[in-house]
Amino acid sequence: MVGVSTLVLAVVLLFVLMVLASAIKIVKEYERAVIFRLGRVVGARGGPGLFFIIPIFEKAVIVDLRTRVLDVPVQETITKDNVPVKVNAVVYFRVVDPVKAVTQVANYIVATSQIAQTTLRSVIGQAHLDELLSEREKLNRELQKIIDEATDPWGGIKVTTVEIKDVELPAGMQRAMAKQAEAERERRARITLAEAERQAAEKLREAAEIISEHPMALQLRTLQTISDVASDKSNVIVLPLPMEMLKLFKSFAEAGGAVKKKLEAEKSAE
Repeated sequence: MVGVSTLVLAVVLLFVLMVLASAIKIVKEYERAVIFRLGRVVGARGGPGLFFIIPIFEKAVIVDLRTRVLDVPVQETITKDNVPVKVNAVVYFRVVDPVKAVTQVANYIVATSQIAQTTLRSVIGQAHLDELLSEREKLNRELQKIIDEATDPWGGIKVTTVEIKDVELPAGMQRAMAKQAEAERERRARITLAEAERQAAEKLREAAEIISEHPMALQLRTLQTISDVASDKSNVIVLPLPMEMLKLFKSFAEAGGAVKKKLEAEKSAE
């Protein structure tokens, strides 16, 4: 009988210790404990520290208040201009009211993930491909606003940031975009070259006007060019003669021919 009594006492003592242990709760600085008493919410207790609940009659649900990072899986959708794309994103959110986050939705993490996935497909489906590639910040703000408004009925969730991480395009679309970019670069290069030619032509026209007003400028420019070429002995120098000098040589030749004919005529007359 003594042995049975000791065993019963040990079991009772163990049960009391287990009940007392379940009554002791510890929460960290970034945690809150939502207390339920007989199924009714009686409030939330913050940390850090130690507190006690009434065993059996009370239950504590610990909620983390730190910002959570939710990775949205890759979503396959079609843009407004009928281009199939694969997009994934990341959502930053946190709990601002632990009581509502626990009582208004069964699992706020899963619920936020599902809303983020459906919203991502919906927003991408309403945007053109160019907007998706060049105006990503605008789409991020729109996603954040829609997801935050969708979680408002729960009352305890605040979506702070939504970022589109990666956009995967079909291989054919990537080749088409590469050709388009190459054509655009070639067009800009041709425009730049044409503009350079136009500016060079204008400068040459101005130089020609100056030289026409001052003929000696042409001679000086010719001598300078000869001086530059003569510095390299391997070059062959071709000396251009002005048309005026050629005309002078022609007039000398004509005058010499006239004199020669006159002398021949005088000699034949004698």
